[in-house]
Amino acid sequence: MESAEIRRRWLSFFEERGHAVVPSASLIADDPTLLLVNAGMVPFKPYFLGETKPPAPRATSVQKCVRTPDIEEVGKTTRHGTFFQMCGNFSFGDYFKEGAIKYAWELLTGSVADGGYGLEPEKLWITVYLDDDEAETIWREKIGVPAERIQRLGKKDNFWSMGVPGPCGPCSEINYDRGPEFGVEGGPAVNDERYVEIWNLVFMQYERGAGDGKEDFPILGDLPSKNIDTGLGLERLAMILQGVQNMYETDTLRVVMDKATELTGVQYGAAQSTDVSMRVVADHIRTSVMLIGDGVTPGNEGRGYVLRRIMRRAIRNMRLMGATGPVVRDLVDVVINTMGQQYPELVTDRGRIETVALAEEAAFLKAVKGGTNILDTAVTETKAAGGTVLSGDKAFLLHDTWGFPIDLTLEMASEQGLSVDEPGFRRLMQEQRDRAKADAKAKKTGHADMSAYREIADGSGATEFTGYATTQGESTVVGLLVGGVSAPAASEGDEVEVVLDRTPFYAEGGGQLADQGRIKLDSGAVVVVRDVQQPVPGVFVHKGSVQVGEVTVGASAYAAIDVNRRRAIARAHSATHLTHQALRDALGPTAAQAGSENSPGRFRFDFGSPNAVPGTVLTDVEQKINDVLSRELDVTAEVMSIDEAKKQGAIAEFGEKYGERVRVVTIGDFSKELCGGTHVGNTAQLGLVKLLGESSIGSGVRRVEALVGVDAYNFLAKEHTVVAQLQELVKGRPEELPEKIASMLGKLKDAEKEIDKFRAEKVLQAAAGLAENAQDVRGVALVVGQVADGTGADDLRKLVLDVRGRIPGDRPAVVALFTTANDRPLTVIATNEAARERGLKAGDLVRTAAKTLGGGGGGKPDVAQGGGQNPAAVPDAIAAVERLVVETV
Repeated sequence: MESAEIRRRWLSFFEERGHAVVPSASLIADDPTLLLVNAGMVPFKPYFLGETKPPAPRATSVQKCVRTPDIEEVGKTTRHGTFFQMCGNFSFGDYFKEGAIKYAWELLTGSVADGGYGLEPEKLWITVYLDDDEAETIWREKIGVPAERIQRLGKKDNFWSMGVPGPCGPCSEINYDRGPEFGVEGGPAVNDERYVEIWNLVFMQYERGAGDGKEDFPILGDLPSKNIDTGLGLERLAMILQGVQNMYETDTLRVVMDKATELTGVQYGAAQSTDVSMRVVADHIRTSVMLIGDGVTPGNEGRGYVLRRIMRRAIRNMRLMGATGPVVRDLVDVVINTMGQQYPELVTDRGRIETVALAEEAAFLKAVKGGTNILDTAVTETKAAGGTVLSGDKAFLLHDTWGFPIDLTLEMASEQGLSVDEPGFRRLMQEQRDRAKADAKAKKTGHADMSAYREIADGSGATEFTGYATTQGESTVVGLLVGGVSAPAASEGDEVEVVLDRTPFYAEGGGQLADQGRIKLDSGAVVVVRDVQQPVPGVFVHKGSVQVGEVTVGASAYAAIDVNRRRAIARAHSATHLTHQALRDALGPTAAQAGSENSPGRFRFDFGSPNAVPGTVLTDVEQKINDVLSRELDVTAEVMSIDEAKKQGAIAEFGEKYGERVRVVTIGDFSKELCGGTHVGNTAQLGLVKLLGESSIGSGVRRVEALVGVDAYNFLAKEHTVVAQLQELVKGRPEELPEKIASMLGKLKDAEKEIDKFRAEKVLQAAAGLAENAQDVRGVALVVGQVADGTGADDLRKLVLDVRGRIPGDRPAVVALFTTANDRPLTVIATNEAARERGLKAGDLVRTAAKTLGGGGGGKPDVAQGGGQNPAAVPDAIAAVERLVVETV
């Protein structure tokens, strides 16, 4: 049974039993404590934590997940992987243990003809929590599982919580016996390799307190509403139903390994080392495609760094198996063709996914070239110091800065006769992981900080947003926080967070900055609002300070936003939509939105593109936007179902979380996007849009920055003033300025070349005299000295080589000249072949000189260059070179 069919059967089974089918959420977690969605229940956390009311009492999903704590272990075993799909069914106060258990058994053991998976009942083993007699009884008496196939395990294995205070409860796991070829009998308590877990049923019935680890926390009592959260690993079930030994041999991963074989000639199963590489490639390429598909782009931090790291590991392992040319396009294509059966959006978005992936491959190959130069320098320095081990910090630098996998450093160092301080490298890596874990733990405790907001939500419900229709209105203070803690009142000068029952203030979101303004109470108190956020969905928190009087919970208030600021932001937001559509029209659908910020009078817009946008294209885009403004198109908003929005062709932003009902903003016949922000009523209200330019902000991602309305006019007015000044200076019309200025710059460049030529000739005039006055040091012609200050590096190098060339080739010669340019000392040293045969190498001499100058240098044995910080040390450096020549010969 193919993976796509396993997924289809899961969703159909539960939909037929009254569960709302919830599409997989984006891998980009809508949760500040998570980098990526790592479990099937993550999108449902707000319901389990009581932050939001669930839309239905029953739900089911097949959720995309990525876990990356042990990336380096992927491939070494057949059990580690980064991407997986978690099939889940959820109950929010509806059915509980008996219902969850009966559904699981029916689906697993039901015949294939009737829509089940057809597993043999006698191969299924059950585990329950130590004292969960209720679950054990249901399995034994209601389902008929023999007592000898039901095992009780402790808190570590069969008790679940989120790791923070909140819902928790016992688990019951369903395990499949793969047979004696996978180990000894005795059930999952004895051998989890043979008895592999396929489905975990979590019975959320308790509330836990604070504590560390999986076992050290108190149970505070029962939850008011008992919930069900289950998870079945699709890949594990596919492994069983497809009759293969591990997940890498299932249909969605095996095809990637087959493609890798086609590209490298290496067969899976031929050798342990290449099998590891095959598994790395299969897992990492699939994960990369899924991440890029959800809008992640390679970068140097956060989820972008995760993507970059796994892509580079995959490419590196392809090269280890013998691939010499580009490989990413072929591997990405096979993943899209396979996974596209389950996620059709991958096929639709193939162009953009390939563009981002190919750009990262090219960037990595370039980084390998650059990193190789750094490694060569490190190897040279290590050998020069008499060492045989490349330091751990050098290996870590290559890994962290250049993206060099440690195995690449090990291999290349070995080729040059060095080992690597792996323990030192591992220690630095562990320190980095520890810092990341500490940061993640600090973020995780944010749930405790949310409790005050959740209490307000529980007591007063969600804030009613009135800002689409009005800019001011009456409201009531339903919550007040001072210093992050709930308070009944706040006094003049206090920094506060105010929650109103209804508000015209827009909370920051969707790329749009928050409104600012004032809240006036009937008592005369005034709160100046600087920012508005939604720490808990639906609760608008107005952050600011009490300017006058005392603010109290329950007081009547009048909220009014800064209208001019709102209008300026609205103009920017509408201009962003126009820019998005104009870029897609010019560059194609790959120019999809990757982020934005709409602030008063200006905006920035990030979009996918492998290359810089030509200036002519940007000009055309700007012209098109302003043409739309002149058409005076109406801007309208309508709430509809997500399916209807998609049918109408509305564009959605990557990484944004949308519910079943969405708001669609339409600009005439030009643009249609899912958007919760505020906009103008007609494009004529924008006045003018001026694109300032575009730049790269990451691999495959570009950024356009622009001004709108009065800000755009002011910018153009300043440009006009500058143009007028240039006209006066060059005596020409505006259209003549580029040609006239180019001509002036050309003449200036020609003059600089003449000056450089004159300077070089003057410097070289000294060559003959220097060669004639060479010292004789035990048969070696030594030319050492200081030339005129201001001599450039290129001219100094030419002079040194000229002097060396004037000395007969059969006579050993060393030429070492120094100068000072821009208050920094500089030296170039050259030796001929006869001198090198006597052990005089330019690189060694330069390092000695540069060290004396307070700097560094290097080069080849025949010519090298260095510099330093201390011009006054040039005489000492000259003396140091003379001493080294004497000592060497």
